Amino acid sequence: MSLLSLSETELRARTSMKWRTYPDDVLPLFVAEMDVLTPQRVVDAVAAAMAIGDTGYPHGSAYADAYADMAEQRWGWRPAPGQMRRSGDVMNAILGLLLGNTVPGDRVVINPPVYPPFWQVIQGYGRKITQVPMTEAGRLDLAGLAAAFAGENKPAAYLLCSPHNPTGTVHTAEELSEVAALCTAYDVLLIVDEIHAVLVDPGVRFTPILSLPRAQNAVVAFSAGKGWNLPAFKGGLYIAGRDADSVNQLPPLSNQSTGHMATIAHTAALVHAQEWVDQVMVEVAANKDLLERLLAARLPEVRWQREPGTYLAWLDCSALGLENPSRHFLDHALVALNDGATFGAMFGQYVRINLATNPDLIDQALARMAASV
Repeated sequence: MSLLSLSETELRARTSMKWRTYPDDVLPLFVAEMDVLTPQRVVDAVAAAMAIGDTGYPHGSAYADAYADMAEQRWGWRPAPGQMRRSGDVMNAILGLLLGNTVPGDRVVINPPVYPPFWQVIQGYGRKITQVPMTEAGRLDLAGLAAAFAGENKPAAYLLCSPHNPTGTVHTAEELSEVAALCTAYDVLLIVDEIHAVLVDPGVRFTPILSLPRAQNAVVAFSAGKGWNLPAFKGGLYIAGRDADSVNQLPPLSNQSTGHMATIAHTAALVHAQEWVDQVMVEVAANKDLLERLLAARLPEVRWQREPGTYLAWLDCSALGLENPSRHFLDHALVALNDGATFGAMFGQYVRINLATNPDLIDQALARMAASV
């Protein structure tokens, strides 16, 4: 049975952000929630804990051990136990690293278009942003990074999204190795968000940055919450490179780690649901094929550079001549998409669409969007 086969009626019984933000006549294809049932082994693990009242504080290294096993099986690389510790979740981990290793007024490099909370966590805590946009080809601008690191306003940190959200770019080992070398050369803290690590198309190789010899100065923020659709269970891991002491500089609140129930849920996902997430990505790849066909047939003016990472698609609507594409599609097509401007002010003509859903809903959404223009 297809994992992405839940009907709209079934999905509207949910009370999460995706299905309750907008009225019932709006198709929500915005926030990164997947329209799937939770893996049964995760359901069983949480239910068993609840049944015996196992709802106390977290203990032990089960989550870290499960991540290490997965990394070895998937990527042929295994972090040492001392490299890992629990975090609140990915963005709390990033915040803790910035608070512990930078001071207000320091600059942090990001690569627009990029996940909106990156902008928020930097600016909201008094740091300044240095932008090194992705190239026209959708790759990291290594020359631009070198220039930013060597410039007059030298950054203290570089916040990298790998795979990249919203474009879906999967960075190569060569690109990541060069990034790490630049950070070492210019003494820039390299923080890498790998929450989408398992969300790549079938046959595509994701490279964990800490598997690279030149990248032992980096620190990674990871969570099983995205890959297995468990954001309701907030939790994650810090994984530090062997030469990184950045996790030793964390402020006290960073010790507020993954909750016990999240540890149980995430660990069960990592141990028992690897085939499940691989099947999800088979179906997401099919939905990417579908989106490609539907755009060509119904909205040929919309440009999309297909990439193999994530279940998100980054659509350039510039040729449609709309003042605000996301607002237009919400008001006139009753389809909720992410506004590109939240990923960078210069991307207001873009929208992000979530493809981890029933293909019938994608078909319906594209029909509405085409009719609206």
